[in-house]
Amino acid sequence: QVQLVESGGGLVQPGGSLRLSCAASGSISSIYVMGWYRQAPGKQRELVASITSGGRTNYADSVKGRFTISRDNAKNTRYLQMNSLKPEDTAVYYCNARDIFSRDSWGQGTQVTVSS
Repeated sequence: QVQLVESGGGLVQPGGSLRLSCAASGSISSIYVMGWYRQAPGKQRELVASITSGGRTNYADSVKGRFTISRDNAKNTRYLQMNSLKPEDTAVYYCNARDIFSRDSWGQGTQVTVSS
């Protein structure tokens, strides 16, 4: 079992930046890929970015060039640096971890609101 705790959400103006953090604990060695998803009101949850245990990254087209996923293995933490934020980035952002048995763990979610 993997436990995930997110932090870093908030209110930011268009064009601003935020950094989300996701701290993992528990069966960390079994994690294959960690990612960030988001869900806006009335919409399905979508993948924003992911990073595998080997360091391979993947991004949604809508965030390429603006968001960067990274990791600090010493702290068992993954980050999502979000720059040039747009109102359409407003959503609840969830951290996800998938293990080698394809089991998913989720964080509690953190609200990101982009508004002037």
